[in-house]
Amino acid sequence: MVFFLAVAGSFGLLWLAQWRGIDIGWWLGPCGFKQRYGLPCPTCGWTTATLTFARAEIFEAFYIQPAAAFLCSLIAVAAFVALLTAVFGVYICVLKRVFYEIKVRYIILALIVIIAAGWAVTLSRALAERS
Repeated sequence: MVFFLAVAGSFGLLWLAQWRGIDIGWWLGPCGFKQRYGLPCPTCGWTTATLTFARAEIFEAFYIQPAAAFLCSLIAVAAFVALLTAVFGVYICVLKRVFYEIKVRYIILALIVIIAAGWAVTLSRALAERS
């Protein structure tokens, strides 16, 4: 239940920040990689995609940064499963078996592949705009 509340609270705060017009990018500062090389870094667009996802504009979030939207989707599904477990006592046995069999290094490798794929999309889009 704590995981669900943390995720729901995070997305709620992001949604509220967007609704009130608070510029989250101002708090984080500009991207140094993009300023130096003129190309997006591996995490360029993550904040914008996460804020867009929090506003329930899921397809637009996937367009902005596919890796960020994909990970936001995974977090939302995990929060829903946590809610089912906490409120109704529904425990999904398949997930238990999957998580015990997967090693941490494979999860880290999968995250690296997801981030690299998202960067490839944003990098190709930026290079296409330059031409």
